[in-house]
Amino acid sequence: MLVIIDGWGYRVEAAGNAIAAARKPSWDALWERWPHTTLAAAGEPVGLPAGQQGNSEVGHLNIGAGRIVYQDLTRINLAIDDGSFQRNPALLAAMTAARDGALHLVGLVSPGGVHSSSAHLTALLEMAKRVGVERVFIHAFADGRDEPPSSAAGYVKELVDEIQRIGTGRIASISGRYYAMDRDKRWDRTERAYRTIVEAEGPTAPDPVAFITQSYARGINDEFLEPTRIVPPNGDPAPAIADGDSVIFFNFRPDRARQLSHAIVDERWEHFSRARRPRLKHFVTFTEYEKGLPAEVAFQDEPLAGVLAAVIADAGWGQFHTAETEKYAHVTYFLNGGREAPFPREERLLVPSPKVATYDLQPEMSAKPVTEVLLERLAGGRDRFYVVNFANPDMVGHTGVFPATVRAVEVVDEMLGRIAEAVLGSGGILAITADHGNAELKVDPENHPLTAHTQSPVPLIVAGAEDVTRLRDGGKLGDIAPTLLPLLGLRPSAEMSGDDLRS
Repeated sequence: MLVIIDGWGYRVEAAGNAIAAARKPSWDALWERWPHTTLAAAGEPVGLPAGQQGNSEVGHLNIGAGRIVYQDLTRINLAIDDGSFQRNPALLAAMTAARDGALHLVGLVSPGGVHSSSAHLTALLEMAKRVGVERVFIHAFADGRDEPPSSAAGYVKELVDEIQRIGTGRIASISGRYYAMDRDKRWDRTERAYRTIVEAEGPTAPDPVAFITQSYARGINDEFLEPTRIVPPNGDPAPAIADGDSVIFFNFRPDRARQLSHAIVDERWEHFSRARRPRLKHFVTFTEYEKGLPAEVAFQDEPLAGVLAAVIADAGWGQFHTAETEKYAHVTYFLNGGREAPFPREERLLVPSPKVATYDLQPEMSAKPVTEVLLERLAGGRDRFYVVNFANPDMVGHTGVFPATVRAVEVVDEMLGRIAEAVLGSGGILAITADHGNAELKVDPENHPLTAHTQSPVPLIVAGAEDVTRLRDGGKLGDIAPTLLPLLGLRPSAEMSGDDLRS
């Protein structure tokens, strides 16, 4: 049984540490009784640039791959550095066509490196200038989760400065990611962003930075900025996205870019009424957001071979993957190396996440139903390998509400106790880890709430394997599969270059 607790980082200091503040008898007992270590979950050991915080996509890819997986952020950065970005066929075709219309650049304006990078937007603007695109409109999303909650004003000011330096581009709209990047089928949120970005409808503001700072004064932080068109005084409003235009969606992480992409390009649409669907010359996504999405992909990626689930499948064993909505893609698509379809004898079950505005309102999320599903499956005895994700510490941690994050940790601890009793009581092996940090650091040095992921290491406990007496320090997420597979009597795949941490 592999339990992945999302956002459960390891940090000794108690200040601002929701995990340290929580009452967690099950975790404490497991940590005390069984071999444990900590693993690098950020930066170069997981295929990210040095100093870059980890995230759920990266974490699950590395856990499943059993090796360092170089991430889209790193690949695109390298393309910018070696000049191949400027020659990218999909980007070049979209921009060349836009010389006769307009180019719309859509995505999250943030240096966070989780969903996008401001450096990539700068490279697009420089490319558009070189290609000779005269009408370039930027539809900017504000972060507030993977970056501090009131940081967008500074990032948008930096973007304004870059636009002036490069000599092309204009901010046409701003939307908080709550609206533009929903992934839970809350179509009313997606509709708000669509109306503003595609149809040029909705509220207006004369200046992007002033709009954001005025929103702060009203208690609205970056994530929740209302979709708003930017119309300068005595200036022409940015037009709607028109037939013959090109759109480049520069988020590289797929999960929170899918809904808006479908709304823009799908021929048939039932989730809300669209006044019109523009007939675009090109709709380009930085990475492949979804199989079948009618889009051109700038940076193609092939599924990884020899991943953990593939080794289990090749042994002819049944396996079961489950999580609630917020993390379901991570224990399926990402853990399986970018593969959409299940492996032979792999079964999956999605448990719906609660429909609340923000998860501090319900820090329990769906941890209990996920646990019930898992234990019922375990009792059936059909499978040899199980993987489950608990979303609570990460998703509640993103709200920055400390008491709710403490409660989220305590809820997961209750579920761990039930799982440990069932697995260890039946002679099984229980491995518990995390994909990245979050809940262990929820305030900055000025005691302001932190909502972002961290660069902290994450724990690994291996319980129930009596011949494992110690786990080595200095490991990384890509060492988990090579450590666990031999405990099941299986040889790691040839592609797994991670280390076996057993001593």
